[in-house]
Amino acid sequence: MGKHDSDTAQPPAPTPPSLGDSVPPARRSRETVDLLTTRRSTLAKLLDEPGPDESELKSILTVGARVPDHRRLTPWRFVVIRGDARRGLRARLEAIYEQTQRPESHEEREKAFEKLGSIERAPVTICVVSSVRSDSPKARKTPEWEQYLSAGAVCQNLLIAASATGYAAQWVTEWYAYEPLVRRTLGLAEHERVAGFVFMGTATQQPLERTRSELVDVVQFWTDAAGKL
Repeated sequence: MGKHDSDTAQPPAPTPPSLGDSVPPARRSRETVDLLTTRRSTLAKLLDEPGPDESELKSILTVGARVPDHRRLTPWRFVVIRGDARRGLRARLEAIYEQTQRPESHEEREKAFEKLGSIERAPVTICVVSSVRSDSPKARKTPEWEQYLSAGAVCQNLLIAASATGYAAQWVTEWYAYEPLVRRTLGLAEHERVAGFVFMGTATQQPLERTRSELVDVVQFWTDAAGKL
């Protein structure tokens, strides 16, 4: 879905609170619960124009940045790929693939190149960069694991914000998230890593619900009788 699905103007994005403002600790929102209950990723290869405009993208990034962040380190940042840069990055990734990957067959190579086409098709791709910090006493007191988790929360927030804005999205890693040459191409520092590429646009097909874990299989209630020393 996108703005073209409705002739009515989109309401303006809410203004984030300013430093020191009093904010509600919780706010009931049936609409938010419904969105989270039904949210479904759309394969990047099924995304097309239109995508978020300038104002929508700013709003999505603002929501993406409002995540738990122990000691307020901001151990992550964004690299946005859109417009003509999409074609350039796809070409760079294809060249890096030829240089670094070793496909077992022509078919595997073609499949990899087809997946790279999503970089050019998706109107907006946000690369979430995990940038673990150790440059201050408070940063050194903060476990790296917590900083990685904060970057993961950013990716999830971006998915939710895109969906709430009316766009389909998918959080992807693939081989190029882990390839050092790609990290340098994106301008990452030596200590930085890619938490994920979040593709956004308009779905060309309606996604189908997938298998989900049953709560009985993943929920355990701790009691004092458990885990005795």
